[in-house]
Amino acid sequence: MHRTQLLLEEWQYEALRGRAEREGRSLSALVREILHASLTMAEPVPGRRLGAIEGIGEDAASYGAEHDVHLYAGSKAR
Repeated sequence: MHRTQLLLEEWQYEALRGRAEREGRSLSALVREILHASLTMAEPVPGRRLGAIEGIGEDAASYGAEHDVHLYAGSKAR
């Protein structure tokens, strides 16, 4: 581990300190956990923009049953 020093806004410090106290652990452990979660999140792969819009047009009533209508403007694929 490396020792480092951070400058936080007052509200950030208070929020972190309060959460650490509520969870019964150190401020350092909480910050490490938050950083780990943030740094290990999957980032979009350049050139694969479709993943970024996944689910944007979800329609609970459709379920893809009428995909030809949406893809071919009403004509059935042959």
